[in-house]
Amino acid sequence: MGTSVLQNIEDEMTNLGRIAIGGTALALLLACSIALADVAVTPEARLRDGGDGRDWAAYGATYGEQHFSPLQQINRSNVTELGLAWSMDLPPGLSAVQPLAIDGILYFGVGYSIVHAVEAETGKLLWKYDPDTAGATEGRYRKAWGVRGIAWWNGNIYTATVDGRLIALDAKSGKPSWSAQAADYSAGYYITGAPRAFDGKIIIGNAGADFADGCTPPDCPVVRGYVAAYDAKSGKMLWRFYTVPGNPAVDNDETTHMAAKSWAGEWWKKGGGGTVWNAITYDRDFNQMLIGTGNGAPHLHRERSQGKGDNLFLASIVAIDAGTGAYKWHYQVNPGETWDYNNAMDIQLADLPIGGTMRKVAIHAPKNGFVYVIDRKSGKLLSASNWVPATWASGIDMKTGRPLENPAARDLGDKSFIMQPGSMGAHNWQPSAYSPTSGLLYIPTLYNQPSAYERGARPGKREGKPGMEGNGLDLPSAFTMPTQQRSELTAWDPVTQKAVWRLPTPGPFNGGLMATASGLIFQGQVDGRFVAHDSKSGKALWSFLGQTAIIGAPITFLAGGKQYVTVLTGIGASPAVLGPQLSQFGVRYDQPRRVLTFRLGGKARLPKPTPPTPLVFPDDPTFKPDSIKAKRGQLLYTFNCMSCHGLDGVAGGQAPDLRASSVPQSSEAFRTVVVDGVLSSSGMPRIDGLDNITLNDIGHYIRTRAAESRANARAAAAPR
Repeated sequence: MGTSVLQNIEDEMTNLGRIAIGGTALALLLACSIALADVAVTPEARLRDGGDGRDWAAYGATYGEQHFSPLQQINRSNVTELGLAWSMDLPPGLSAVQPLAIDGILYFGVGYSIVHAVEAETGKLLWKYDPDTAGATEGRYRKAWGVRGIAWWNGNIYTATVDGRLIALDAKSGKPSWSAQAADYSAGYYITGAPRAFDGKIIIGNAGADFADGCTPPDCPVVRGYVAAYDAKSGKMLWRFYTVPGNPAVDNDETTHMAAKSWAGEWWKKGGGGTVWNAITYDRDFNQMLIGTGNGAPHLHRERSQGKGDNLFLASIVAIDAGTGAYKWHYQVNPGETWDYNNAMDIQLADLPIGGTMRKVAIHAPKNGFVYVIDRKSGKLLSASNWVPATWASGIDMKTGRPLENPAARDLGDKSFIMQPGSMGAHNWQPSAYSPTSGLLYIPTLYNQPSAYERGARPGKREGKPGMEGNGLDLPSAFTMPTQQRSELTAWDPVTQKAVWRLPTPGPFNGGLMATASGLIFQGQVDGRFVAHDSKSGKALWSFLGQTAIIGAPITFLAGGKQYVTVLTGIGASPAVLGPQLSQFGVRYDQPRRVLTFRLGGKARLPKPTPPTPLVFPDDPTFKPDSIKAKRGQLLYTFNCMSCHGLDGVAGGQAPDLRASSVPQSSEAFRTVVVDGVLSSSGMPRIDGLDNITLNDIGHYIRTRAAESRANARAAAAPR
């Protein structure tokens, strides 16, 4: 039993009153039982670090976001006996999510925040809640993928939606308790991240800063990042903290007063960005929230801020008072960020021996390839080192905390620069895990093709060669070299800042992580395997073939006195962009998505997999190739469609492969689907703002890719 739980029991005993010395043993036992029962239902006891691990009550298991469990029923010696207890089929849609488990009930949201409650021992569905996001968004959620996680507090489940709502549901019935509009989707905001719960409050951020490039006001999304806290019972907003300044002439908030001098020009007209779309950690020791902020809007430093200033608080960890939302300190990992090195990867709390003294630290491994160890009280950088090759900086200056940037990465002149890590980052949103038992940080590491940033793309203009984004990123060179697309599971010592072991994993992406006190690391892979590794060596001790890619993070918990492990299968979100690379693993939109739950001695079996239906590229007799229209269409497809339908028109499992559809062959049918939203109930939202020329160019590009694929298929089938 953890020290924090014992302290809770002592507190409860004090509240009950002292037991008389002459009292019976039965009375003492009863009092202890009552105290233990009270502790069991106390939200604080479930969420505090160092608990008993019976529940997985938060996205990171506990406040510290370690993705660690103290449970040891399943361990190195018996993990080979782990078997499937039950499975549940899921509908199409994003299932790369992480569930929660409280009192033997699993809770998870899939697709557009459709929340399920399931009996953890049997897989029996107890209730399901659909917030009808498709009917509420009016075409605004086209570049979001759905929710990645949910929160729990004192009998309620909390989910956010891509149309910007924060909703409280009764955990027993699934009925809504309240709903608050936490972000304005009409301005370009949406929400995909998990809320966090603490001290009777729910905190949530938002997203949307990626889409201010290549547009002019008033047609741009205006996304100014912030986080907000709400009362868990009533849904009343308690405070809001902005991560970038507003217009100094009219905005009077704390951030504008502090940070405006680090910006130049009229950044507020496009919002500035800095959204908090993933990383939120409650630091109970100092009653503060640690938030990870995203990239700027627009991406390019020179476009949003004339190339001047650090642009606070982009690409930063910011500590804010949990009670009031007031600023406490910050550490910026990428001053003047310009490479989409957003800082939204998880922030984990730990006690580490630094220089012979135990320090309360935050450990952070963001996209830019460096592991940072930061003092949680002061925000002082204690150490930093790159765990993957980094061409953008040679290191971190420990006196100033600033990166030692490679000038060639920012001042391009007429040249290109090959950026490492690539645009997907060395670590994306899939959670890392920290084990207090081993003292190691486990990272789902990515080695994606270095990104080519070129001067040739004029700021704000989607020009240049096909695939060139307005932020200067050459997408074809960034994503289409398979030898440069790889991943690994990395065990990293945050004290010595050195790798302990590295284990290659299949494909360009890998899954989120979970560590246990019994020396196991669980992770899913894009080849469909769910693997348990030895935390000391990385050796694979057990695996299960899940029949489709697994990138969501697993959890473990107790139900009926037995330890279970649950993971959801299915690809989705940013990895689905990499269709050309994922195709070698057979990742398809029509593959089954499932909840998989395991226990020792489990005997259940998955249905025999159905062979995937071969892609058939329909004949298109009226098609006349036009290279100019195809080039324009590729740029438009990249911006409007690639996030779901994949690079180069090759789907990566998030949505159907459009090369195999006859819809683009008819401009009328294409408009009915894309603009009118006839398939919105099936997950294809209508998209606002596309005129006929744009639609025709996108359709022509898709038809071009289909013609190329059709020709390749016929050549491959021809007798030799």
